[in-house]
Amino acid sequence: MNEEVSMKELSQQELLEIVNRQEESFSVFLYTPFCGTCKVTERMLEIIMTMQPSLPLYKSNINFLPQISREWQVTSVPCIAIFEQGHDKQLIYRMQSVDELYRKLLPLSSK
Repeated sequence: MNEEVSMKELSQQELLEIVNRQEESFSVFLYTPFCGTCKVTERMLEIIMTMQPSLPLYKSNINFLPQISREWQVTSVPCIAIFEQGHDKQLIYRMQSVDELYRKLLPLSSK
């Protein structure tokens, strides 16, 4: 009974549509496929998704997001961008533990 919960992969267009709608709070994990630290972060996020499957968490390969990378001024990966309604986006670059990430992302599930 190992049910796989995964983040939906978004294209630049899909991601821009969600951001522009601003109807929901959500977060997006920005990564590159060959980044070892990104793989560790993705594993931590998968654990969080298992605990909180309704969490609005997406992922996107930064290599395919030139416009977003410029506009959001993403300086490195892994990066988690958090969008809460009525707040500026928050970019997180340090992923120390599952617990720390869980605490930062949990408020998104209740909105």
